[in-house]
Amino acid sequence: MVYTPAEVRALTPVRDSVEKRASLPDLRDVFLCHAWDDRKGIAKELHDLLEARGVSVWFSEKDVALGTSLLREIDKGLAKSRVGVVLVTPALLRRVQGEGIADKELSALLARDLLVPIVHDTTYEALREVSPLLGSRSGLSTKDDPIADVAAKLAELVAI
Repeated sequence: MVYTPAEVRALTPVRDSVEKRASLPDLRDVFLCHAWDDRKGIAKELHDLLEARGVSVWFSEKDVALGTSLLREIDKGLAKSRVGVVLVTPALLRRVQGEGIADKELSALLARDLLVPIVHDTTYEALREVSPLLGSRSGLSTKDDPIADVAAKLAELVAI
């Protein structure tokens, strides 16, 4: 089949996306669990800060391609990530109580040895009310450290 120049230009973003996805490493340093509501705000900020420090991050916003099964892609991401990071925000606490996708991710992450909660715009007390198991893990709070410092500490952790 022969494509016109306009058709080739129209296919280029799709080809670039597929090629970029194919070149992603199988193993990631971090699986970033976050609420859907936080995907364009604090979750994206943390993702970008971690990647700027050389940390490979599984992040649904970039790792779930159009037309794929969200739950299956999350399952693969969980299986191929070394460290779980849960971004605990008021939105995540609501999502976990609603037993949505964030709750499923959290259930899988709680079985891991290395799981780090990052508390943002909420408290550990509020977290313990919703998830005593996650609230019992040592973690970080953006009340104590700016998000850039939190990212630096996570980058140090995964460098070990």
